[in-house]
Amino acid sequence: MKLNPLMAAGMGLGFTLLWACPTLAALTEQQNFGIEIKATAQAEDDRDLGTRSGGDVNGVGLDLRPWVYGERGDWSGYAMGQVVTATDIIQTDPLEQSNSDGSGTQTSRGTASERETDKTYAALREFWIGYSGFTPYPGEILKVGRQRLRNDDGQWHDTNIEAINWSFDTTLLRAELGAAQRFSEYRTDLTELAPDDEDRKHLFGSVSYQWTPGHWAGIRAHHSADDGKLKSQGQVLDDLDKTSNGDLTWVGLQADSDAYNYRSNVNQLNYWGSLTWLDGTRDEIGVTSAANDQFIAGQKNSRDMNGWATDLGLRLRLDPQWQVGAAYSRASRDYVQNGLESNRSNWTGTRSRIHRFGEAFQGEMANVETGSLFASWQMNEEYDASLIYHKFRRVDGNTGIGGSGINAVNDNQDGTFSSLPLEDGSKDLGQEMDLVVTKYFKQGLLPASLSQSFDEPSALVRLRAGVFKPGDAYQNNVDSYMHRAVVDVIWRF
Repeated sequence: MKLNPLMAAGMGLGFTLLWACPTLAALTEQQNFGIEIKATAQAEDDRDLGTRSGGDVNGVGLDLRPWVYGERGDWSGYAMGQVVTATDIIQTDPLEQSNSDGSGTQTSRGTASERETDKTYAALREFWIGYSGFTPYPGEILKVGRQRLRNDDGQWHDTNIEAINWSFDTTLLRAELGAAQRFSEYRTDLTELAPDDEDRKHLFGSVSYQWTPGHWAGIRAHHSADDGKLKSQGQVLDDLDKTSNGDLTWVGLQADSDAYNYRSNVNQLNYWGSLTWLDGTRDEIGVTSAANDQFIAGQKNSRDMNGWATDLGLRLRLDPQWQVGAAYSRASRDYVQNGLESNRSNWTGTRSRIHRFGEAFQGEMANVETGSLFASWQMNEEYDASLIYHKFRRVDGNTGIGGSGINAVNDNQDGTFSSLPLEDGSKDLGQEMDLVVTKYFKQGLLPASLSQSFDEPSALVRLRAGVFKPGDAYQNNVDSYMHRAVVDVIWRF
């Protein structure tokens, strides 16, 4: 197995830090090295809605994540490795969206072994060096390296990527400024980047202010510059070839009552709201399927991208344990997300980070309108549960939607969207019920600088389950239901 130079260098640096645990142990009084052990079982039927063979997942997996952290004065360093083995291609990491044809903004055609996921692989999740000496505030740090970028709603950033990122987090002011570009997956199975990530640069920044106790308002911006080469008309395409590029800019306003903070938020009424505008240009090439199972590049088209999206929510606390709420999201026909999102957050008010657009559907904000009702329950630091109902619709009934966990056979092949419902003119995508239940065992003692790197601060057992019922947009020749259920067991040493 041959690793590309960037991946080899990154893994070498990361594992050098991991092997240096005894040295780093002397640099801080906090726990500074350990291992997260995660066992996952997944059952899924049927991602393809019965429109072709396959689409089912039934497997168990083991995910080992050793990590090391050290600090000296204003300097700090961190690395996390990963080894995964499973009986099927399962979702051991919620950051990874369903990676079949329904993932991302470019359709997979199964023509490049460099992008085929293996059941067993090794990876380097993070490796960065931090410096906190620019200001006297304890919540300020500059990180350089592969790191976890994450914001509260998960709709802007929530991914591991190579970046230079300065963040400032105080009682009244939060700010962020950074640049990022993906150079490698740092995995032994995925030896080449996805086409959407190749030659794509990101610049971003945000600032928010606590204008009154417990209430925040802010602005954020993100610019994506993609100058990757597109093949000429008539050339053969594979999964490593881009089918779109361009420059896109997002500017958004947001306000919330610290609604994503499950730790200290005891408000009787919580709210969140965001409004984002997208502007830019995009070049696209059509994709046609030839008789010999090859895919051929079509004519290149250029178009302006002007869209908007919003996400709104209210959550009412009935008593210290129970909350109920409603949420609404709408993304216009020409809106797409910036590609660094997970759409997972604590939006139901519990410690569990739940997909905003369904644990089964796992949609994106791209020509989709979503209405959600939910109830959540949390008992001390031991249990939490959320029961959620979603209704999904297309905004434009004649245009595709963004990536999702549903992958019907007649996906469009123009490279702009990865999932096109089968019935033009029909807007009803379907509905879904989700249940997420978690039992926590013990609180983990982790350095504050690692709060972005770990989704969970303690050991746990969690069920994430969703049942999706397709709407008229998928016609009548598909399965009546699709389900996805994942059980995670996490322990730390």
